[in-house]
Amino acid sequence: MVHKGDAVVMDAEAAHVPVMRDRIVELLAPALRTPGAVAVDATLGAGGHAEALLAAHQGMRLVGIDRDTTALDRGRQRLSPFGDRVDLVHAAYDDLPDVLDRLGVAEAQAILLDLGVSSPQLDEPERGFSHTRDAPLDMRMDRTEARSAADVVNTYSVPELTRILRDYGEERFAARIARAIAREREHGAIDSTVRLAEIAREAIPAATRRSGGHPAKRTFQALRIEVNAELAILERALPAALSRVAVGGRIAVLSYHSLEDRITKRALTALATDTTPRDLPVPLPDRQPEIRLLTRGAETPGSDEIDRNPRAASARLRAAERERRR
Repeated sequence: MVHKGDAVVMDAEAAHVPVMRDRIVELLAPALRTPGAVAVDATLGAGGHAEALLAAHQGMRLVGIDRDTTALDRGRQRLSPFGDRVDLVHAAYDDLPDVLDRLGVAEAQAILLDLGVSSPQLDEPERGFSHTRDAPLDMRMDRTEARSAADVVNTYSVPELTRILRDYGEERFAARIARAIAREREHGAIDSTVRLAEIAREAIPAATRRSGGHPAKRTFQALRIEVNAELAILERALPAALSRVAVGGRIAVLSYHSLEDRITKRALTALATDTTPRDLPVPLPDRQPEIRLLTRGAETPGSDEIDRNPRAASARLRAAERERRR
């Protein structure tokens, strides 16, 4: 199961350790040194990255966005020492331009996207994200939304389920699992995490179950992505966020599986490329790159961090600086 942001190492909220926190603070620092600079944490989570940025830059204003109202409540408590330097907003992160417009912010000096599901969401069984603990089959990041994982599991056709499991979970036994789900729901609605995990496990050949972690982890990942429209939101959010980065401003994106990282790489590379036609002898000024990549490929956490927080192992960090506007 992939995740975002914060790892639970003690029972206090302050003990949540953000993934690659120091590197993210380092990458965004040059854009935040001017008093009045605005940083947007578009996926606030438990607020660990936001707290580190606010502590590092005394003159900075933070806009925190999250679709999870529980995360916003926790973030509000964690960031309360920073007073009116913080604005927290309930929204999905592809609504970033509208959020900034409502706050009267034309552009941001730094934007952070920390994708996927947060550790607090994973560690609260009642949210239904985990395949290891029995809970209602929910998986909604925004619990004001109507559709849950149970709705997907019990109403989608076999071809639809197969597509989701294959495309979002990269599950090689997608069709087998989808057919097993369809058979089981004929006897009653599938509404618990443990029941779904057992259906997925039984549908996968025994020899395959012996390696690669829990057999249901890809099924749960796929359903979570579908329920929360994560990839569709990311496709919209990246160009929206990039459009509001000031010249000299920076963006950092933390992803946790190959689908997210592929979308991020494509969006950043497109703006970092000289599009002058190859047959012209000199570069055209209006075809020069709009952004400069700050990371060589995707950076990953060090072994020490992974030892402390195994959930960070799948993290991939990309960052860029805006050099000009079109």
